[in-house]
Amino acid sequence: MTDTNKPAFPDRLSVDPRSKFYVAEIFEHEVGILLNGKERLGVEEYCISEGWITVPAGKTLDRKGMPMMIKVKGVVEPFYR
Repeated sequence: MTDTNKPAFPDRLSVDPRSKFYVAEIFEHEVGILLNGKERLGVEEYCISEGWITVPAGKTLDRKGMPMMIKVKGVVEPFYR
């Protein structure tokens, strides 16, 4: 699924622009994440080599007003839509 016009996915990627794992060029395109062969929505961060994604834990917020995250483990496969 690699397109020559689109950048390759890094091992770890975050959607938060404040994170050191944020790569703006990737988010110029629509991105999807497969976890164990099923598409997951609302993924905030992933790591391919360690095999995890983080997703919001419902509507719970931390003390800074950001969503609380849970880590889900499995086989992570990012793709362009």
